[in-house]
Order: sequence, then structure tokens, then C-alpha cells
Amino acid sequence: MKSQRIGILGTGNVAWQLARTLENGGHVIRHIYDRDITKAEKFAMDYFNASTGDSLDLSGVDANLFLMAISDDSIEEVAQQLKLPQNATLVHTSGTIPLNALGYAQTHNIGVFYPLQTFSKGKSTDLTDIPICIEGESQETIELLRAIGNSISHSVHVLNSNQRKVIHLSAVFACNFTNHMFTISKGILDSNDLDFDLLKPLIAETLNKSFDIGPDNAQTGPAIRGDMETLDKQFESLSNDPNVAEIYRMISQNIIDYYQE
Repeated sequence: MKSQRIGILGTGNVAWQLARTLENGGHVIRHIYDRDITKAEKFAMDYFNASTGDSLDLSGVDANLFLMAISDDSIEEVAQQLKLPQNATLVHTSGTIPLNALGYAQTHNIGVFYPLQTFSKGKSTDLTDIPICIEGESQETIELLRAIGNSISHSVHVLNSNQRKVIHLSAVFACNFTNHMFTISKGILDSNDLDFDLLKPLIAETLNKSFDIGPDNAQTGPAIRGDMETLDKQFESLSNDPNVAEIYRMISQNIIDYYQE
């Protein structure tokens, strides 16, 4: 596809990953915005063609696409304040914020470019097989975002704001909550001088089985077996941490209820 000239708003995890990936996909990063100019300048050191700024007047920036990788609660306000080049396209990267949050932007060319992946700044992620969820106010914007998505991924999906919100909610359970369970598990092991590496083969097998036969068929453990003696003993062993004990109780009961239906 034709190389796009892109301005990045934000310098966090998503901005870092997308800027690198888009440049590797043949596009040019022309501008980095952050309200902290020091962060913008540091970020832009990796992009020879990029100017930097802490001003929302971007009307003089030589870019045709502006990508907002900023906090969800800032998107609508920033979009209203932006001054953009004529005919520029403005997109945000949020899984939860609807397209119409950009409705008061200076441009009618608005859209969403949401990569369905977890990112950590400094850890490069290959997006080749990562779903890119796009939405646009017009078919022209959808086709532009589809082409950009196809330049970095084999999995581009046109989804509306409600569908994207549902996917994000599901991802919170599958990714964020799951990782917090790992954190709790590691804490239990650490407090008993045991290594989290012991659980890695078990975690890998659990994920593989969920993918192969479906998560509802892959469930094991004392709750699905109705092993109340084990559940009671493990709950009691968590008495020194009431918050974790309550998580254990609630999830165990949810498993019991789900498989009794």
C-alpha cells in the first residue's frame, strides 16, 4: 500500500509498539506529541523524520493520519482541542471508547485502530497474527485503516463500537484477571520460598487445552469435582490474607455454580 505519514499522540506502551510496527510496515512517523515535551523528544529519538511538540495545534505537521494512543479519559477532550491539517484522518486506539468520542474533532475523517494485544514498553511484540479491530465514520476511512492494518497484520476486522467494547470486556477476564491470578500464585509461592517456575508447565498446558478443546471443557480442580474438603482446607490456609481468601471463595463458588447448571 501507499506509505502513510503518521503523527503519534502519546508516548506510552501502545504508542511505542505501534510507532515501531508502523514504521517497519513501511510508513513514516512524522510527529510525536506529548503534553510533556521531554517525553516526546525522548520518544522521537528513534524516528529520524519525526518532529515533536506539546501543542495540540498540529495543523502544520506533514502527516495525513493522526493516531491517538492516550488514556481513555483524555480522548474526547483532546480530540475537541486538536487542530489538524486539512483532510487529515484522526483515529484512537481504545477498546472501550466509542467512535463518536471523536465526533467533535475538526475533521470528519475519524476512526478506530485497536490492536487486540497487551503491550509493555520496551518489549517488542510481533503483530503479524494479532487482531487489529478497525472502525470508521466513512467507507473511505475504513479502507484506509484496513490497508494500514494489512501492512502490519494478517488479521484485520471491521467491528462497531459495541462489538469492540464486548471484546475488550472479554479480554479483561482472559488477560488482565488471569495475569493477576498469576501474581497471587507467585505471592503464595514466594511466601513459602518456592519458585514460580514450578507452575510454568502447568500454566502452559492449561492454555493449550483451553485452545484445543475449549475452556469450559478444560476445567479441572477441586471446585468442579465438588471436593469440599480440599476447598475448605485451602480457604482456611488463606486466613492470613482475607482479600485473597475471598477471591478463592468467589471463584470456587462460581465454578461450582457454572457446572451444576
